[in-house]
Amino acid sequence: MSGELLAAPDKGGGLFDVFRHRDLLRLIVRKELKVRYRSSVLGLLWSYVKPGVQFVVFYFALGVFLGLNKQPNFVVYMFSGIILINFFSEAFGQATRSVVANGALVKKIYLPRELFPVSSIWVAIVHFLPQLLILLVACFFFGWSPSFVQLAGAVAAFVMVIMLSLGLGLLFAAANVMFRDSENIVDLMLMMATWLSPVLYPWYLVKETLGETFYFFYQLNPMTIAVEIFHAAFWAPTAAVQAAPEGARLPEHLLSLWLPIGLLISLVILILGQTVFRRLEGRFAQEL
Repeated sequence: MSGELLAAPDKGGGLFDVFRHRDLLRLIVRKELKVRYRSSVLGLLWSYVKPGVQFVVFYFALGVFLGLNKQPNFVVYMFSGIILINFFSEAFGQATRSVVANGALVKKIYLPRELFPVSSIWVAIVHFLPQLLILLVACFFFGWSPSFVQLAGAVAAFVMVIMLSLGLGLLFAAANVMFRDSENIVDLMLMMATWLSPVLYPWYLVKETLGETFYFFYQLNPMTIAVEIFHAAFWAPTAAVQAAPEGARLPEHLLSLWLPIGLLISLVILILGQTVFRRLEGRFAQEL
């Protein structure tokens, strides 16, 4: 009788179990934040300091020294992409390490293993919100007047990045249990992420320099699509950009074509990550 009431650890509900254990998820997120800022003087203020320093370095290196600040409101253009890349880097990177980092807990008790990558995503969201607040203040300072469609597009783009981060996080978290080299692969991917999306340069340079064929595959990167949509939502509606002779140069069919494609690719990666994670999670305890 008791055997009928117990579920085998490898037969759980996957991400659906995370929703059923949302109270446990909340505790794990709280624990992660406390551990990260233990004995820290600034605490959560590091969410402002780190992107601030990154912004200053990129602004002077690219904006002043290379002259990219000739683009109207280059500050908003750059920062709207940086905060999205920062979120992706933290969410994906920490999700990859989450299962190994909680190895002692995995070996002692059974709980949905997906809780660890998902908790990393939530911690990254907590750190993303202060950066978003700074961006919004800057946008209002520069005469920001977005439309509902632009704001809805930004929300959809952020959901897309969450799906992508979680899908890749589940995939590489499982791989990292089996092969610790996975962390190094992820570090290389994150190092390239900033340059594989139009964060620090205009998107049309890729099209003009490398041609239509390369640009098509470049656009298939969900992070590229998300960054461009953030530009459309936060940079394009600012006063100086709207008043510029050429206005905001944005890719064609950004919301009508590329957003659905990006969401579909991210969903496929999420399903793939969950499938691989569920197939390997039965071996986590013994491998750790």
